[in-house]
Amino acid sequence: MDADDELFTREDPIFANKELLEINHLPEKNRIVGRDDEIQSLANAVNPAIFGQSPSNLLIYGKTGTGKSLCAKHVSRRLIETADQEGVTITYAYIDCSQDTTETQAVQSLAASINDAEKTGVSIPDKGISTATYYKRLWSILDAQYDVVLVILDEIDKLESDSILMQLSRAGEAGKIDDCKIGAIGISNKIKYKDRMDERVKSSLCEREFVFPPYDANQLRSIMNARKDAFRDGVLESGVIPRAAALAAQEHGDARKAIDMLRYAGEIAQANSAETVREEFVTDAREKAETDRFRELIRGATPHSRYVLQALTHLSLNEPHQDGFRTTAIYDVYEQLCEDVGSDPLSLRRVRDLLKEHAFLDVLEQSRHSGGSAEGNFTKHRLLEDPEVVRDVLVNIE
Repeated sequence: MDADDELFTREDPIFANKELLEINHLPEKNRIVGRDDEIQSLANAVNPAIFGQSPSNLLIYGKTGTGKSLCAKHVSRRLIETADQEGVTITYAYIDCSQDTTETQAVQSLAASINDAEKTGVSIPDKGISTATYYKRLWSILDAQYDVVLVILDEIDKLESDSILMQLSRAGEAGKIDDCKIGAIGISNKIKYKDRMDERVKSSLCEREFVFPPYDANQLRSIMNARKDAFRDGVLESGVIPRAAALAAQEHGDARKAIDMLRYAGEIAQANSAETVREEFVTDAREKAETDRFRELIRGATPHSRYVLQALTHLSLNEPHQDGFRTTAIYDVYEQLCEDVGSDPLSLRRVRDLLKEHAFLDVLEQSRHSGGSAEGNFTKHRLLEDPEVVRDVLVNIE
């Protein structure tokens, strides 16, 4: 190949350190903005662990992108550093309950993430042993290695049961562990998650609750300014961050989406061979961020789950001024879609269940209405996503 005919770019003209704009990046403490009070409250709750005592169990609520997981990880990391100076051995385990939805999966991931097999002599296979055996090995690991362990259960509402909370909160009392203390941190987007918990779990957890509010425009601007060195000097035009912050604050107050928007704006500049990231790129970036987020949300949905969503989307686009659509109206369109693709439709009851699942994922909102003595009570469903975004994703999804 001719030396002048380079296929790849050797130097990125837009980004200096793109990792700062990745969602899974855990920033340094000086890059965590707008959550000083929440961080201090969490630190106060787990402070006893520094002395080898039991930390409080915590439940953290808030919409997606409000810094819940970020702050929980940050406080846990700082706790480990401070406790080490006191001669106390602490670690934390992060469990993504949207991936590990069963008790067995969660306890396996927990045990595997904190185990040092050379020190404990304990193996944690991916599968092939019972849930009870995973727990026995977990207790051995805890007593062999640590004084205190914090267990972060992110998206805890996705767990099929509360069983792991029961086990963790009662491990010491039940004599399963002798030398180690456990603190559980549950994180949920669902403010009413606690209402679903088993009363025995509520009693044994004795948890403290924290609610993280959405970020406002000033906080979002500060968050993005703290990460603007992801770009090369002089690349970001002055209106880009204020524009992205204003859009994000108006729509959701979600820092993840705001950071996504900033990253996508840079990628659009790259794709257009632009020398700077311009404000006009932010609008296109917003659309791409929404589309990608929603595509990820429904990627694992079954065909009929998508047909149901497609039916609601069809109604929403055709009747944009309606404040929601009844289940029966959605079902009628769903049946037609099934006929068009040559698939047998599910029952009305099963379609109701699929709509509930979409509501649980915050794709749509359900509301109960009364039709009086003639119609009785009924449910209306309203898309929370932009119908055009939903339509485009459903048409192009793999």
